[in-house]
Amino acid sequence: MIVAITGATGTIGSAVSAHLREMGHEVICISRNRDRADVYWNPSEGLIESQGLEGIDAMIHLAGESIGNRRWSKRQKTEIYSSRVKGTELIARTLSQLDSPPAVFLSGSATGFYGDCGSNQIDEKSPKGSGFLAEVAADWETATTSAEEAGIKVTHLRTGIVLDPQSGMLQKILPLFKLGLGGKLGNGNQYWSWITLEDEVRLIGWLLSADIQGPVNLTAPEPVSNAQFTKALGSALGKPTAVAVPKFGPMLLAGRELAQELIFTSTRALPSVPIDGGFQFKHPSIDIALNEILRP
Repeated sequence: MIVAITGATGTIGSAVSAHLREMGHEVICISRNRDRADVYWNPSEGLIESQGLEGIDAMIHLAGESIGNRRWSKRQKTEIYSSRVKGTELIARTLSQLDSPPAVFLSGSATGFYGDCGSNQIDEKSPKGSGFLAEVAADWETATTSAEEAGIKVTHLRTGIVLDPQSGMLQKILPLFKLGLGGKLGNGNQYWSWITLEDEVRLIGWLLSADIQGPVNLTAPEPVSNAQFTKALGSALGKPTAVAVPKFGPMLLAGRELAQELIFTSTRALPSVPIDGGFQFKHPSIDIALNEILRP
């Protein structure tokens, strides 16, 4: 299978690329960096070398401005929204106009689609929530419409918190926890829908050939509260987690809106679609996951 990938040089994209090559597939890297690109694109300018996509069997679209690396100024929020929605519109439109379009289009999305759901369990059939990330995710998914209208099977990858010691949220908090200074955030009751990087990659690879379209939650079967996550991480590291972090701390450091939506919004998302489809998670529980990925 010939698979084109945007965001192929990011944490998830590079891991997906390596996984697909190990499976014997050919990977075409779509990048804004001409030195690293098999196919060059510049989504902000609406440019893409579409001739390099003729004959591909599948497209995996993972590119987008990082959500949590900077405070959410008006300009940053515009960049987050534009990089996802306009970039996806460009990819979808380009695929729909190919002489030989791919059969499969896996397009990034996020569990932020559901907004704050408290302790209620939700899955792919649950409605859109409210908030900035919910609006971004909804429009992000709608941006694939032209590909769907062209008969391409489109799957929306609603990814949760991806656990990897070398990147993302886990990389940022590990130093404090290793010093025994980690603790729950706020009251710790907010649910986090998580998945290990390995299962994220395996699930994306599985979806390439699965008879599935529409939204798919890329999350482990057992979402946990922040307090449960904190306890499991302390246990995996052999460190105490008695230091509770008051809610105003992250809000002061990251900004109120970003902290509220990324840290304190509660999303208890279940991956009903992959479970019903027979996908087997390697790391279904947080204890198994953290003990495995933090093993010396």
